[in-house]
Amino acid sequence: MKPFRKLRSLFASKTHIVPIYTQQVAYIKQASSALVKMTLTSDHGEWKKLEKEVKVCETQGDAMLTEFYEQLYEGIFTSIDRLDLQTIAMYIDEFLDNINDSAKSVLLYLPDRIDQQLAELAQYIESEADALKSLVVCLDNVKANFSNLTLLCDRITELEHAADDAYEEYIGYVFHNEKNPIELMKYKNIAEMFENTTDAAKRVSDYVRKMLLRYAE
Repeated sequence: MKPFRKLRSLFASKTHIVPIYTQQVAYIKQASSALVKMTLTSDHGEWKKLEKEVKVCETQGDAMLTEFYEQLYEGIFTSIDRLDLQTIAMYIDEFLDNINDSAKSVLLYLPDRIDQQLAELAQYIESEADALKSLVVCLDNVKANFSNLTLLCDRITELEHAADDAYEEYIGYVFHNEKNPIELMKYKNIAEMFENTTDAAKRVSDYVRKMLLRYAE
């Protein structure tokens, strides 16, 4: 073990920022649940209400990221490298930003309908949020939770791959069945935004997976 890494582990076996990660993901869970609800209604007034809820979560998430940086640079010792902590927080915030963009896309395009396949994509996003909620708790002790972290990274990857398949299937369906070119582009763009959001969750797990390879030494 490298001397500085050993010194960090002596000072702290647990990180001091897991509660901030936990709150970040709580906002993600709330926002993803609101996004799912948006796909289950065609009421424009309800869309506006739910989009506003997502936006509030996104704003609060930005505030948590600022607090994270304040704590990170206070000089505390952690068992995880500060660059790793910062990168994970940034990717978590990016996931929340993408959920916000997904909700905004529904209000921007105001589609005639919300197809079941779009609701399915939103549900994949919410499932990724659930997995991420469990993942950040395990960062409290990376070495002890190595196996659980690996499984949760696998879970998020599986969800993202399933979302990719659902997205591709929906694009084929809508291009084949939608005769109105304007509505066609609306559905395509909304689905693309949803699919990009599932990719954002996978970026968190991909980075954690890379980090695990180094901390397993």
